[in-house]
Amino acid sequence: MDSLPKRDGNYVPLSPVTFLPRAAAVYADRTSVICGATSFTWRQTHARCLRLAASLQALAVSKNDVVSVLAPNTPALYEMHFAVPMAGGVLNAINTRLDASGVAAIVKHADPKLLFVDYQYIRLATDALSSILAAADSTGTAAALPLLVVIDDIENPTGLRVGELEYEQLVARGDPAQHPPRPVEDEWDAVALNYTSGTTSSPKGVVYSHRGAYLSTVGLLLQWGVAHEPVFLWSLPMFHCNGWTFTWGVAARGGANVCVRAPTAQAMYSAVVAHGVTHMCAAPVLFNVLLDDAPPAPLPRRVEVLTGGAPPPAALLERVEKLGFHVTHAYGMTEATGPAMVCEWRERWDALPPPERALLKARQGVSALSLAGAGVKDLQTMASVPRDGATMGEIVLRGSSVMKGYYKDPKATAAAFRAGWFLTGDVGVVHPDGYVEIKDRSKDVIISGGENISSVEVEAALYGHPAVREAAVVAMPHRHWGETPCAFVALKKEFSAGEVSEEEVVSFCRNKMAHFMVPRKVVFMDELPKNATGKVQKLALRERARGLRPRAPEKTRPGPAHPAALTAASRL
Repeated sequence: MDSLPKRDGNYVPLSPVTFLPRAAAVYADRTSVICGATSFTWRQTHARCLRLAASLQALAVSKNDVVSVLAPNTPALYEMHFAVPMAGGVLNAINTRLDASGVAAIVKHADPKLLFVDYQYIRLATDALSSILAAADSTGTAAALPLLVVIDDIENPTGLRVGELEYEQLVARGDPAQHPPRPVEDEWDAVALNYTSGTTSSPKGVVYSHRGAYLSTVGLLLQWGVAHEPVFLWSLPMFHCNGWTFTWGVAARGGANVCVRAPTAQAMYSAVVAHGVTHMCAAPVLFNVLLDDAPPAPLPRRVEVLTGGAPPPAALLERVEKLGFHVTHAYGMTEATGPAMVCEWRERWDALPPPERALLKARQGVSALSLAGAGVKDLQTMASVPRDGATMGEIVLRGSSVMKGYYKDPKATAAAFRAGWFLTGDVGVVHPDGYVEIKDRSKDVIISGGENISSVEVEAALYGHPAVREAAVVAMPHRHWGETPCAFVALKKEFSAGEVSEEEVVSFCRNKMAHFMVPRKVVFMDELPKNATGKVQKLALRERARGLRPRAPEKTRPGPAHPAALTAASRL
C-alpha cells in the first residue's frame, strides 16, 4: 500500500473556496445573498466572484498578495471571501470599529496590494492612509500605499470616487476566460489574514491556511447541526475570524446570507420576521441589544444562535432564550480560526430546570471536530488536570485549524506554542463529563490572600441581579490581602443609579458566593468600556481600580473562607 502514489489525480487540496462552485452547481437558483432590496442567487454570486477574481489578477494580484477590505456586512465583503483567494490572494478583512490609527497600523503591517473601502468608511480610510504618509515623511522614508477601491452603495450609488477604481466596475469588467481562478496548489497556503483584537496585547496578524479554514467550516457546521438551506443573519461581523467561517459555511449548505449594515435590534428583528432567519451568531454583548428592545411577543419561530467571546452568564442566557432564541455556546479565538470548543447539548439535559440548563449551556464544552486535541494542562508539567471541575490549568489546543502563525512575527509565534500545543492564555477546569469551563483569562485571575478568585464567577453572580445589564470584575489593591474584587456595573435602562445602591449589590453577592469572593467595591457606569470588537476593556478598568479603595478597611476576612484561603493567609 505504501507504494501507491500520494498525489495522483484524486488529490485535491482542501479549500473553503470549493464550496462556491458546488453551490452554483447544486443550488444555482436558490437565494445566496440578501441586502435590503438587493438579492442574488448562487449562480449569480459565483459569476460575480469569478469576474472579480479576474479583475484582481488583471491588477497583478498573485499568490500571497494581501488584499484588505474595510466594509460592514455587505454583498461585496461576502464575495471577497471567495474572489480574493480565487485570484491567489490573501484576504484581510479589517475591523470597521477601529479608529484611523488602528486601521493605519494594520495597513502598514499587512502591506496590502489593494484596499477596498465601503463608501461609509472613506473618511476613516483616507485618514489612516494620510497618517501613514505623514509618519513616513517625518522619518524621511518612503511609504508604499495600496491601490484604493471604493465599494459604492449598490442600491443608491453616491458617485463617490477616490482614484479610478470602483467595486462594481471591477465586477463588471472582469474576464474569467482571460484570467481563470488560480487553483490552490498547497492546502497549507494562506487564505486569510486576521488581526487579533488586542485585548491583552498589541494586535497581531493571524494567518489561516486553506486546510484549516476548510476543516473549521465543515466541523462547525456538523457540531452546530446546520441543515441545508439555512437562512443566516449576519449579526456577527464578517471581519471577525471571517464570520467564524460561516462566510464559507453558508455556501456549503446552500443557504441565504441576510446582510445588515449594523446589528441594531430593529434591523435584526425585522430580518428575522421578513426572511425567516434560522441561524445567527452573536457575541454576548449583542444579547443586551436584543433584550433592551425586545418585541412584546416571542419570535414566530425558533432562531438558532451560536455565541462566543466572553463566557455568557447563565442568567443572561436564560433571559435571551425566553425571547425565542435557542443558544449554543462556543469558545474560540482568532488564532483557532474561530470556535475551538462547542458546548454540545445532551438530550437528557432537557429535563432539567431552566437555571440548571443555563449553567450547563454557559460552559465552553468539548473540542471542535477540526482539532486534533483540546485540553486543560498544568503548564509546569504539561500534564492534563484531573476532571474534577475544580483544578485549574491553561486551555491548550492543537490541530490543523490552529493558525499557521503570526504574520512577520516568528518570536511571538514560537512563544504561543509549547510541546506542540497552542497556549490560549485562558484558565479553565474540566468537569467529570469532559466539558471544559473557563474560569478566567490568566491575567484576570484575582489573587486574594493566596486564594485564586475567578472574575468570571463573580460576574456570573452579578448578572443574576435583576437590575444588572453588564458587569465586569477586576483586581483592586488591598493593603492586607494584596488584591480584592472590584465590580464595575452598568444597570438596565429601567433602573437608575439612585435606585440600586452599592450596599445592595454587595449584599446580593454575599448570598451567592463565598465571602472572600464578594466585591469590596462596586462602581456604577452608564456603559462599560469596550474595544473595537465589543469586548470589555478590563485593562482600562484595572487601571481605574488601582486608584480605588475598598468600602471599609478590613482587619480580618469577613465570613467563612475556604480552608485553602486561610492557610495561604496565615503565611503572609
